[in-house]
Amino acid sequence: MAARQSADAAEARASVGSTFRESPAAVKALLAGVFINRLGGFLTIFLVLYLTSLGYSVARASLGLGAYGLGAVVGVLIGGALVDRLGARNTTVVSMSGAAVLTASLLYLHDYPLLLAVAALAGLSGQMFRPASATLLSELTPEDRQVMVFAMYRFGLNLGATAAPLVGFALYDLGRQSYALLFWGEAAVALAFALLSWRALPARASRPAVAAAPSEPDVNRHGYLAVLRDRRFVLYLVAALVHTAVYAQYLSTLPLDVAHSGLRIVWYTVAVSLNGLVVIVFELLVTKVTQTWPFKLSIGLAFALLGLGVACYGLPIGPAVIIAGTLIWSLGEIIGGPSIFAYPAIVAPAQLKSRYLGSFQFVFGLGSALGPMIGGWLFVQLGHGVWPVLACGSAVATALVLCAVRTPAVAAEAEEDPAEVTAPAAAAA
Repeated sequence: MAARQSADAAEARASVGSTFRESPAAVKALLAGVFINRLGGFLTIFLVLYLTSLGYSVARASLGLGAYGLGAVVGVLIGGALVDRLGARNTTVVSMSGAAVLTASLLYLHDYPLLLAVAALAGLSGQMFRPASATLLSELTPEDRQVMVFAMYRFGLNLGATAAPLVGFALYDLGRQSYALLFWGEAAVALAFALLSWRALPARASRPAVAAAPSEPDVNRHGYLAVLRDRRFVLYLVAALVHTAVYAQYLSTLPLDVAHSGLRIVWYTVAVSLNGLVVIVFELLVTKVTQTWPFKLSIGLAFALLGLGVACYGLPIGPAVIIAGTLIWSLGEIIGGPSIFAYPAIVAPAQLKSRYLGSFQFVFGLGSALGPMIGGWLFVQLGHGVWPVLACGSAVATALVLCAVRTPAVAAEAEEDPAEVTAPAAAAA
């Protein structure tokens, strides 16, 4: 009874406010820094417009955005590797300082191949901090607060992403329809995050005692190859890739279908705004409850509800269908989004945490990039019939993730020798 009361008390303390108050200063600085960084993330919104203003064609300008996106996808893998060598703080400082210089330099380059190369490097440098920040958040947060702290991390990302276009347009307007203030503004934000990281983050976070196990150096030496040997986690990555590709359709295929149907585009705008509002307002509150759920339940529900929402889009299209479908998968997002992001950190061996997080963020970025291309091709072939096919993709992802997700206890035992696990149990008996 006493143990149960203790557990209930611990659960009651794991609220948004208590988690933030009891977190170290470095965690608070990271959460603030991620928001600030995302608030300045308007380069991708204006890059195509900037390149066309230089006289390049839409095709060439779009290729520049593609180069930036490709660099961003690769950047998270490099960032995950750099954490082992430089530490999370130094990786973040290098990432943001490099992004600041490269972003500002785009204003002074006019040779197209050089612009492409610098755009790719800016994307790469700007994303290296993600595995570093996620790794440090996880290392500095107790296990029972991991889901909540990643919900707070997502809150900063979502709030910053919502405000970023408005900030970018304000800078563009203040600069009298010039891109100089906008690009320098984003560079200044990145530099501010670098300075905040240097002052507020520890050079190295203390790791759990298990990190000192004799086998750890050998595991760490293999880097991402060690991640690939974890077959269940690789299955999780495949499921996340498919899930993210389907999730991206609301930004690409859905507006195409709305426009093709002749429906007023305002209904699409309302649906997208509704998703942002639901996630920002309710995700932290819902996480207060779902943080204690098994990962298999919360993540499985998120994947399944996305499929259900996408299937809803397949009904005869109209305002009610668009809004209902969006609300369904938005519910899945607020139920499982924090768990999806926290899971790689929870199941990773201590010395491979940054590699697990880097791998997850790589497939997240890859799915976001591939999803619109796949959805667009399917829409050309199938028209409004694309949605049942995409819903089947979500069903496959849900089945895969239910097979892949394991509890932290199982993950911990998997890292130990079976004989070593059995011996203490026998001694206890």
